[in-house]
Amino acid sequence: MLKHGDVWKAVDRLAAAHGMSASGLARKAGLDPTTFNKSKRTTREGKLRWPSTESVAKILAATGADLQEFVAFIENGQQAAPRNVPLIGFAQAGAEGFFDDAGYPTGGGWDEISFPGSTDAHAFALEISGDSMEPVYRDGDVVIVSPEAGVRRGDRVVVKTSNGEVMAKILKRKTAQKVELASFNAAHPDRDIVLGDIDWIARIVWAAQ
Repeated sequence: MLKHGDVWKAVDRLAAAHGMSASGLARKAGLDPTTFNKSKRTTREGKLRWPSTESVAKILAATGADLQEFVAFIENGQQAAPRNVPLIGFAQAGAEGFFDDAGYPTGGGWDEISFPGSTDAHAFALEISGDSMEPVYRDGDVVIVSPEAGVRRGDRVVVKTSNGEVMAKILKRKTAQKVELASFNAAHPDRDIVLGDIDWIARIVWAAQ
């Protein structure tokens, strides 16, 4: 059974896990900064006030966390134990030998980075280089990519094409024939890619900035 206090603690724990206060987390999720204030958790009459489903969905999207991680915070206050995930530079990712046909990291040449909370055994990290993804991602930022996470419209994704091009974009639309991608940086064009020209597409689930 869900308890009011445990759900609110989960919000606080999620914020802390990403180096933020509850108000900082609300702001990052596009909510009013006071949404998760202690004073908002009960009414003046002492009636319990719960976080809305919409606000929870927004903070999960803002942090790249999934519902399983949030439930773990509710149940025991812990994410999955931190583990090391493979790391390479974005510029290297298009070279041969770093990924298998499913988009899972393989071979040598990878570094490692510690990442808490991932339930995807095939997750990997890419280090951003250059300014082509500004203002969302900047040079030196690290993104965690999950090949096993579901991908839907509006997600931030990494795509690898059959000619070795690797790009991070926003998924606008996916049909039986093509994938439509929006660029983070207005100076770079959006892309429409024939589905047969894509080796794999995976969701960005977290970013360290």
